[in-house]
Amino acid sequence: MPHHRHHWHDLPGSLRREVERHTGGTVQAEIVSDGASCELAVTLETPSGRVFCKGGQADGRTAWLYRKEARINRWLPDVVPRLRWTVERDGWLLLGFEHVPGRYPRLAPGSPDLDAVADLLATLSRELTPCPPVEVQPFTARWRGLIAPELVDGDTLLHTDMTPRNFLFGDRLRLVDWSAPCRGAAWIDTAFMLVRLIRAGHSPADAERWAARIPAFVEADAKAVTAFAAALADLWERAQRTAPAPHRGPLLDAARQWHTHRMSRQPAST
Repeated sequence: MPHHRHHWHDLPGSLRREVERHTGGTVQAEIVSDGASCELAVTLETPSGRVFCKGGQADGRTAWLYRKEARINRWLPDVVPRLRWTVERDGWLLLGFEHVPGRYPRLAPGSPDLDAVADLLATLSRELTPCPPVEVQPFTARWRGLIAPELVDGDTLLHTDMTPRNFLFGDRLRLVDWSAPCRGAAWIDTAFMLVRLIRAGHSPADAERWAARIPAFVEADAKAVTAFAAALADLWERAQRTAPAPHRGPLLDAARQWHTHRMSRQPAST
């Protein structure tokens, strides 16, 4: 469900002045038109440089996501933009991040961006294992009823939202929007991205060859990965049935392709 996108000048003056205490004054605010699904998403031009500011109503239905992202940021590696400040005032909660310019990575077969995506996922799984001492939902709880818990349990901090719009390619590749983190098996983010590659035109076999560049995926239990593919297809089928959306059909098809591929490689008897 899309949010109404506010402009900087819609905010209470006292809230804007509180932000300006952190930035040293605001010169200009430009709405970020796509990507972020929050009530406010703007780039602030300030005397101390550019800042990406996002947020919404402090008691709104998405406020817990902003609080979670603010809480987790300090534990994340430097491929993630730094949280500079948090302001809560006049019923609003705003987060100010290091501004990262860049474009979305291209995931199609033959893209030169694929190496950087693999390198980033390998870095994250290495640096976020064991999971930092911050409270996050276990992946076993998020997927309760979809998969046997022991197949996805683990001690890695996961991002879980591998849409290309959460990656920004500038001087290097960065990963933004950590509002849905989980603690689970180290290979899960790679598995989510593998489905995105199939969606972008890779065969399941080619997508798995790409994923084999990431040590955590290579070390994953094959049964667990196959069960993950089945559960993901079930999850997206349920979502498409209850709340159809144009992007869900192709993702569901990709997950089904991957699961079919994995099942075709299973031995005839167990």
